Amino acid sequence: MAGPDRDRLSWYEASARQRLDALLDADSFREAIGPAERRMSPHLPLFDLPRAFDDGIVVGSGALDGRTVFVAAQEGRFMGGAFGEVHGGKLVGMLRAAVAAKPEAVLLLFDTGGVRLQEANAGETAIAETMRAITEARAAGVPVIGLIGGRAGCYGGGGLIAGTCSRLAVSEGGRISVSGPEVIETNKGAEEFDSRDRALVWRTMGGKHRRLIGGADAFCDDTVAAFRAAALDLIGRAPAFDLATLEAEQARLRARIERFGDCRDATEIWARLGVNDPDAVPAMDTRAFEETVARVQEARHDAR
Repeated sequence: MAGPDRDRLSWYEASARQRLDALLDADSFREAIGPAERRMSPHLPLFDLPRAFDDGIVVGSGALDGRTVFVAAQEGRFMGGAFGEVHGGKLVGMLRAAVAAKPEAVLLLFDTGGVRLQEANAGETAIAETMRAITEARAAGVPVIGLIGGRAGCYGGGGLIAGTCSRLAVSEGGRISVSGPEVIETNKGAEEFDSRDRALVWRTMGGKHRRLIGGADAFCDDTVAAFRAAALDLIGRAPAFDLATLEAEQARLRARIERFGDCRDATEIWARLGVNDPDAVPAMDTRAFEETVARVQEARHDAR
């Protein structure tokens, strides 16, 4: 893929391999445990379900603007990018390798609906092991940057894993939540959360909302070029993984609950943040939205 075409590629529409090919420096990606090795789920045949030779995740190493990085990209088109035993094992193995190799960063390209129901216990174990492996990588001085903008979003255990990353970049198409819209509706009813209301879903779980409340550190256009620029910026701004960082994050989350816990809709939260016209946020282009984010952050700083 030529340079300009690589940069303009839609992150939302691309496959995991297309994202990696366009994100990394040309011809720099080296895959580990690729499709030729056929490390596939041993569980899916029991349910008469098809398997993928890479089990829905691509892992390896490459270069990002000359910097050595380890990468993992989930394939949302295979079982919604869901975690299973092999899928999770490849991710954990890559993160553990990063502790020893000390690349300049690990990039996680999330595109997942959570854990495969057919591999529930193995998938849940993979989530826990991945979170532990991320904390070990960060403790070893390796930043872990999450990039979220795929069709499947970043749900379930994927949302938990995202919360352990050093920094997150998200596009408007990206969504982050532990419980998906259909899960909430099934358990609480459509009166609580109507999963068919796409506007509600996006303003509750979407990239703009996560950026405004501090759940993401960068907001991107839906292009590879935008995600690449965000990744490079966030690698340089990754926080130390120490007690002070953890205590500051805990205090921030506690304050957020106290301030917004009684809000019934994202627009109420945006209004309390100081957004002049909350109803206009979903229609804002990237430039207008980033100007709004900057004003809100300045207001927080002034308040302190």
